[in-house]
Amino acid sequence: MSAAEFKAKTFDWFDERLGLRIARDMLDHKVVPLHPGTAWYYFGGITLFLFGVQMFTGLLLLLYYRPTVAEAFDSVRFIMTRVEFGWLIRSIHSWSANLLIFFAFVHMFSVMFTHSYRRPRELTWLSGIALLGLMMGFGFSGYLLPWNQISYFATKVGTDVAGTTPFIGPVLARFLRGGEDVGAATLTRFFAFHVMILPLITCGLVGLHILLVQKAGMSTPKNLPAQDLSHMKFFPNFFLRELMVWYGVLALLGSLAAIFPWELGEKADPFASAPAGIRPEWYFLAQFYTLKLIPSHVWIFEGELLALAGFGLLALVWVALPFWATIKPDGSGRARLATGVGIFLVCYLFTFTLLGYFK
Repeated sequence: MSAAEFKAKTFDWFDERLGLRIARDMLDHKVVPLHPGTAWYYFGGITLFLFGVQMFTGLLLLLYYRPTVAEAFDSVRFIMTRVEFGWLIRSIHSWSANLLIFFAFVHMFSVMFTHSYRRPRELTWLSGIALLGLMMGFGFSGYLLPWNQISYFATKVGTDVAGTTPFIGPVLARFLRGGEDVGAATLTRFFAFHVMILPLITCGLVGLHILLVQKAGMSTPKNLPAQDLSHMKFFPNFFLRELMVWYGVLALLGSLAAIFPWELGEKADPFASAPAGIRPEWYFLAQFYTLKLIPSHVWIFEGELLALAGFGLLALVWVALPFWATIKPDGSGRARLATGVGIFLVCYLFTFTLLGYFK
């Protein structure tokens, strides 16, 4: 039997059991439109790649981490000082978490500004927004796990803010903390969220998101008729280019982890005073700084409740974007208004994040 015949028979054997031919046919027919905005397509792949880095490095850290108040801090210190290259793995995990959320935001705004949310991609948009929320949930839950001073008090502040949510605030705060205050139950609960509940939901949503993208195909700008565009085969042409982008992101990630290793700080002491200048991670800074600016009372309303209501309304408008910013077949619609909302949101997040960091 020749090598070609053996290869064909092996493929047929697996295809009969796994349906490989369907996947091969999909790759053979999948194409990527070529236009001035083609570079934006890479950011979805970058986000997926960084999620893979998070899963891999998280599994390595899980081999040594112990989720108890007595041992959490010491287990992380053991990883950083005694495990070979443990400091590097932890730094890569922490930096990739931040880069993951950053590129997820870039991907979201690129979809918004190219109007790729339009029919029939409404579910693709909704699943992407849900994934961004899950990524921020990963960041919030993982921040506490080293059990150091900053993470302890930042979690205390974060759960206090959650506790001010109208109607469900006290219940939500107790649910997150596992009790009345941040403690051992909170650490165990956040660990369960971070390594089991959130990953299971995220993997399912990632699969759904990819299937929706595959079904609807790559979106093209509304002012460029699809029939007038040239196309590139996804595999291997675009995939190899995406792979080179991943190498670049990996180089950036490795450089950040090696040059600016993630610090551990001091072990959490619930009886100590909060460190000066305590603030949440950068992706929550805009909301955090806004809450600081709002007066305690605005007319007859509590300032904090008013701000949370504003955040909720803005989030609802943003999530419902494909439904109120519909582009009609004749090109009319509210796309210009949607672009204005996107520009406002980018400016707000950028400005208030910087103000929250430096003030």
